[in-house]
Amino acid sequence: MDDITTRGGRFLAGLANSYELNLDHWNRMTNSPIRKAAVIGAGTMGAQIAAHLANVGVPSVLLDIAPTELTDDEKAKGFALDSPPVRNRIVKAQFERMTKLKPSPFYLASNANLVTLGNTTDDMAKIADADWIIEAAIERPEVKKEVHAAIDRHRRPGSIVSSNTSGLGIAAMSAGCSDDYRAHFLGTHFFNPPRYMHLLEVIPTAETKPDVLAAISDFGARVLGKGIVRCKDTPYFIGNRIGCFAMSVQALTAHTDGYTIDEVDAITGPPMLRPRSATFRLNDIVGVDLIIDVAKNIYDALPNDEYREVFPAPEFIHEMVRRGLRGAKADAGFYKRIRGASGSEILTLNLKTFEYEPRQKVQFASLDAVKRIADPRERIKALLNADDRAAEYAWKVLSQTLVYAAERAEEISDDLVSIDNAMKWGWNWELGPFEQWDALGVENVVARLEREGRKVPKLARKVVEEGGCFFRRQEAAAGGRRHDGVFRESSIDPEVIDLRELKAAGKTVKSNPDASLVDVGDGVICLEFHNKLNTMGPGLLAMTREAVREVETNFDALIIGNHGQMFSAGANLTLLLANAQNKEWDEINAAGNGFQVSLMAVKCCAKPVVCAPFAQALGGGCEIVLHSRRVQASAELYLGLVELGVGLIPGAGGLKEMTIRSQEHIPPDAEIDRWPFIQRVLQTVGMAKVSTSAPEARELGFLRDHDGISTNPRRLLFEAKHHALSLRNGFQPYRPRNDIPVLGQAGLAKAKLELHIFQRSGYASEYDVHLATKVATVLCGGNLTAPRLVSEQYLLDLERENFISLLGEPKTHERIQHMLKTGKALRN
Repeated sequence: MDDITTRGGRFLAGLANSYELNLDHWNRMTNSPIRKAAVIGAGTMGAQIAAHLANVGVPSVLLDIAPTELTDDEKAKGFALDSPPVRNRIVKAQFERMTKLKPSPFYLASNANLVTLGNTTDDMAKIADADWIIEAAIERPEVKKEVHAAIDRHRRPGSIVSSNTSGLGIAAMSAGCSDDYRAHFLGTHFFNPPRYMHLLEVIPTAETKPDVLAAISDFGARVLGKGIVRCKDTPYFIGNRIGCFAMSVQALTAHTDGYTIDEVDAITGPPMLRPRSATFRLNDIVGVDLIIDVAKNIYDALPNDEYREVFPAPEFIHEMVRRGLRGAKADAGFYKRIRGASGSEILTLNLKTFEYEPRQKVQFASLDAVKRIADPRERIKALLNADDRAAEYAWKVLSQTLVYAAERAEEISDDLVSIDNAMKWGWNWELGPFEQWDALGVENVVARLEREGRKVPKLARKVVEEGGCFFRRQEAAAGGRRHDGVFRESSIDPEVIDLRELKAAGKTVKSNPDASLVDVGDGVICLEFHNKLNTMGPGLLAMTREAVREVETNFDALIIGNHGQMFSAGANLTLLLANAQNKEWDEINAAGNGFQVSLMAVKCCAKPVVCAPFAQALGGGCEIVLHSRRVQASAELYLGLVELGVGLIPGAGGLKEMTIRSQEHIPPDAEIDRWPFIQRVLQTVGMAKVSTSAPEARELGFLRDHDGISTNPRRLLFEAKHHALSLRNGFQPYRPRNDIPVLGQAGLAKAKLELHIFQRSGYASEYDVHLATKVATVLCGGNLTAPRLVSEQYLLDLERENFISLLGEPKTHERIQHMLKTGKALRN
């Protein structure tokens, strides 16, 4: 099914538009001086930075050292050191290694074409064309100084230069360089992996021109999609200074107080507002040997830090490295996966014996209690107020981290909000340290520290004297309040819409337990989903219809978006399965019809509707996207019609929309074989393809060329709002079509033949083919004797009929039950 070789397939290929950001558009919008880039150093970070620049349409040259000796293979081929294949061998190998990473550093594989490879001996002259030159050499001060001296000899005056370093001093790197160089030089610390991590720390020196700092900050936020945090030029800046301290405290306390690896990771994940990778899983991902190197580097860089003795890696980590237990890259670290006859099993390292043992289920009453608390402020408060070993550990490590952040705040940052943002964006904490101080109650934390005879930071005492909290709600719009002459106000980003703040300010128009309508200003309302996983139940669909009525009556435009973990996981499978098992067919039909009516109301709304999907928009969530007049999608978007994985087909108009989209570029009177276009949709839906980026969603046909893509997830709703406002002038409501071409029996016969071949080749089960045949039936317009034109309602009825029929089949029930139980698709 993968080869399209017909005339229609070639026509389709000609229409295909691989995604590239229009850089001229970005430069006009941001007044950015950055059109070309160069990256020096093609290691782990350099190659991925070049990849992310390519993601946003910025071409770059990626350089690394030239080889100094030949490999045995090169000698056998008769190559010399000056042979062209040899000169770029190192950079090519590193680049190719990067392209094989999963998840991919590229939005689309074709973006790799924007990266030109070279070496620092032969190709340094090429950096003269670059507007931004990023040094990403090995983390050694002497090496970086040499690289910057070389850059100074070849760069164009006025071009911006930055060093990507995780914590080395910035100003020292450019010492001895020209005045123009130092004026255009700063630090830019991308977190790994650069495509996915939101934080970008920018570190100016005393000589960095303000407009250079502004240009990189603006480009980083608007174009690269990063959360920008300005840091002082101090060792390891903000994120790694606080984050590595926290990790060190957690590992050291685990060892000294006798906590197991399983216990620590159960406590230091979501219960403590940290990612599920927690402590030791994260160490395995980073590399146990690297933990030792980083800890030593931080220790050596902080001779005057009174807490520096916390940083060195404990002896048990050194012993692990001596035994070759270096983490995920060695397939053995704090955890080890083994494979046996019954499948794979994860074992845990015993820190006393250094033997691997079966994982132990962690049972603490405090952890069981906080699992049910969604509000992070209430969750951390409940954990630390509990009375068991988990709560004791949490307080011991968290209190040290909060104290350290308060003690170091003036040294590392101009404001407290930047410290909080660095930890949320770079380390994926749910709340920053000062937000956690406030959640626990600054006065309460201070009192507990005093009872234990521990040092209380001066900043915390000052806050208690002034009123008892670091941030006040009424001042949140200004980013936090001033505490003394050191901390400046942090202004809010005017291009960020925070629905939580708007609702707290009384901007809710209507609400039910599943969804709300929120006034986001300028005549625009937002339909916000807020149930678990934002599944499509009766309450959410009722509010969707209400949103259309409200915008048509009282507003100028509607956007659909939210701040959940995902845009929408699709239909409420639990409710659907219960109805099917009870044979409540009339209710199922009514619910299906209501879903279709709701989405057609969105499509035919008299005012502009812009959908803002992000993270995951699957099944029914994808169908909402397909029915919106326009889309402003997050670049990081998993979008797809995945219903076959649960034994169903799209039932709310998804197939109808894909049928329309597959042929909308074909002139009505064109004499062309339409089967290849339908075939492509059948492949996409039949194989439950899901995009791994918004550009890929465009390639799959889920997004159109005129739909927008936002690289910065925090600005997604703002950009959706302005996309909607741009549609107001001359807006014409959509009218349902009655002229959709379908192929009938001729197309269905082709589909069945291909599906039969697919099954015989071992790529599909019998039930997979049964489901895909249902898809083909809708795409081809049913069992019509000849091609004809049909209406949208015709396809909706056909889609709903086939959807409901599958709910009566046992194998569909098995697939739904398996998904609800395991979160994974069943092939039966």
